[in-house]
Amino acid sequence: MYKRIMVALDQSFMTGRVLETAIELAKSTGARIAICHAIDETILAQREVAMMLPNSVGKTEARLRLGAEGFLGKAAETVRAAGVEVEIKVVESEQKHVSDMLIDAAAEWHADLLVVGTHGRRGIERYFVGSVAERLVRKGRRSLLLVRSEEPDA
Repeated sequence: MYKRIMVALDQSFMTGRVLETAIELAKSTGARIAICHAIDETILAQREVAMMLPNSVGKTEARLRLGAEGFLGKAAETVRAAGVEVEIKVVESEQKHVSDMLIDAAAEWHADLLVVGTHGRRGIERYFVGSVAERLVRKGRRSLLLVRSEEPDA
């Protein structure tokens, strides 16, 4: 079935549930896991931001990268403790949307399945914030497992 499962994590309240789901699936199929975090640097690439913070953009990017690596390291420990082989991937771009970075990372790693959380935003909040999960559904070429943030109605 699945041999290579990529898990996209974003340090939200969904992280534990998404990771737990991926670990259960990997254990049942004998798959390995790649934990991926996409750093969205598009705001830092805007000319106005670069002009306001000329010496800080590079430092901010480095801090984001370091924070992501630490966060993913802890998640990898959880996966290893469950007896599943794991890799860490940090992807970043000043031009691509998070969904595009994840699609590219999954293709490069030859993932059979991409596991992501969905925050369940609706209405105006979703319009302004956007939905990585929705874009992955529309644009992705890999199998996709969406882990919901709330229990379905009984």
